[in-house]
Amino acid sequence: MTFNFKITALAAALATAVAAPVWAQEMTLKLGHLANEDNSWHKASVKFGEELSAFTDGRITVEVFPNESLGKEIDLINGMQLGTVDMTITGESLQNWAPKAALLAVPYAFQTIEDMDAFASGPGGDEIEAQIVEKVQIRPIAYFARGARDLTSNRPITTPADLNGLKMRVPNVPLFVDVWSALGANPGPMAFSEVFTSLQNGTIEAQENPLALIRSASFYEVQSHVNLTDHVRSWIYLTIADATWNKLSDEDKEAVTEAASRAQAYERELFETSLAEDRAFLEEQGMTFVEVDAAAFQAAAKDAVLANVNDEIKPIVEDLFAQ
Repeated sequence: MTFNFKITALAAALATAVAAPVWAQEMTLKLGHLANEDNSWHKASVKFGEELSAFTDGRITVEVFPNESLGKEIDLINGMQLGTVDMTITGESLQNWAPKAALLAVPYAFQTIEDMDAFASGPGGDEIEAQIVEKVQIRPIAYFARGARDLTSNRPITTPADLNGLKMRVPNVPLFVDVWSALGANPGPMAFSEVFTSLQNGTIEAQENPLALIRSASFYEVQSHVNLTDHVRSWIYLTIADATWNKLSDEDKEAVTEAASRAQAYERELFETSLAEDRAFLEEQGMTFVEVDAAAFQAAAKDAVLANVNDEIKPIVEDLFAQ
């Protein structure tokens, strides 16, 4: 399935579908996710429900459960497989079942968001989605962008040589540890709740996260620079359980697809606005944004990335690096 940001000709066909026959099934879809109510993923989920309700004349409604109130990500996936949950937002966690889902968050696989979009909406994305449907029994119907991960520090860093043993926090992900070690830093896993205090007391000197999290965690109080490494560009899927999908008529499947397309376009608008707002806020707090030598970082990370991906996706990752 290929997603795009255009409102397709399908919308015209849905005008007929809205006048659904009286025997059409009424449904309430449960959509659980981990984000809070201010997050663009939640707002796009609500938008999806509004569009789907309009397309089906209120026969199909969507009840959205933010803040993991319906369960954690893995629990929701399991619930979708068991038929107790209809929808969720999920990403590279799906690699537990579908190895190609690891491609959703490979360091330095995409230099720009346009590169990421081209892959996610092209044949590569189609392969990932097909494997998810086959292996997980859930169906991606849209994707949302995630903010690129950037490195914060108390000095400018423009090349891997500038890292020079920099003590930094990374998530407890072997790939991240190995990549930052290869780049020349001294990375170590640490609970996110400990990062601010550790930066404050000098236990660590740096950390990496998207701008939104740098802002919400108030790292601007203990870090002076945002180095635009953009080392992970990733996306996440809005998904529906295959068991739920298979209950829908062809007309209602079209309605779900079109509502998802509109939700994706809406989320991207929110996402781009939030990026600009987050950068402006951090600059107002005194943080300096630093452009880096992206090609040098990518070249230095390549071998560590390839050593950490499985054989099924390694040729794809090699091709992405070659591009």
